[in-house]
Amino acid sequence: MFFKVIACEIALREICHLAAQSPHLVDLEFLNQGLHDHPAQGRDEIQKRIDAVPAGRFDAILIGYALCSSILSRLTTAHTPLVIPRAHDCITFFLGSKERYQTCFLDRPGTYYFTSGWLECRQRRGDGQNDGRGGFMPSQTAASLAKDYEVWVAKYGEEQAKYLAEVMTGWSNHYTHGVLIDFDFTKPLKLDERVREICRERGWQYEELAGDLGLMRRWLNGEWDERDFLIVPPGRTVIPTFDDRIIDLAPAV
Repeated sequence: MFFKVIACEIALREICHLAAQSPHLVDLEFLNQGLHDHPAQGRDEIQKRIDAVPAGRFDAILIGYALCSSILSRLTTAHTPLVIPRAHDCITFFLGSKERYQTCFLDRPGTYYFTSGWLECRQRRGDGQNDGRGGFMPSQTAASLAKDYEVWVAKYGEEQAKYLAEVMTGWSNHYTHGVLIDFDFTKPLKLDERVREICRERGWQYEELAGDLGLMRRWLNGEWDERDFLIVPPGRTVIPTFDDRIIDLAPAV
């Protein structure tokens, strides 16, 4: 089969690694991280890329996004089926299933997760304390907060900067652990050193968690079990379900 992949660059390394092993032909298109910062515009951008896919060229369009602030809501397709993993956010992609994601979240809710993509997007966007997921890394030191505050004033104005400072100070208090989700093929990047440094700065306990690419592997291999993937036929629309399914098809008109 021939698949078109439209995905967030947050999973670029992982998707490229799996695409090289897929038995199918894969055409990859990555969108800049941060679309879910503004879900309405982000959804419109993803839809624009779907609409640009030529009719009859691909067997399926694989959407590499999780629900992420309802960014998938109302996506539709005119001619080629969409295949979307059932995931609340992209952490699920790196943990292998929505069930493992739920288990990790419940076992330790005060955990901040890192992968290669989150760290690299943070660096590319050049936002200083940007966490790679569209927000700012919570900072616990007065010096670093003061530095961030100056940047925020320049970018957003003093009123918005004060709001961000209040939110980030409260946010950091909820986290106790920084966990690196790592894979054998990313170990040469020495991501652990960077995450250890972040954890030291914020007083978090550092841990590592073995990643699992099973969900994304099945996605790229065309193994689309209904429990893990939503297939959107032409003319149908995606809606959030607010239950274990996460996303589903809107009723046919």
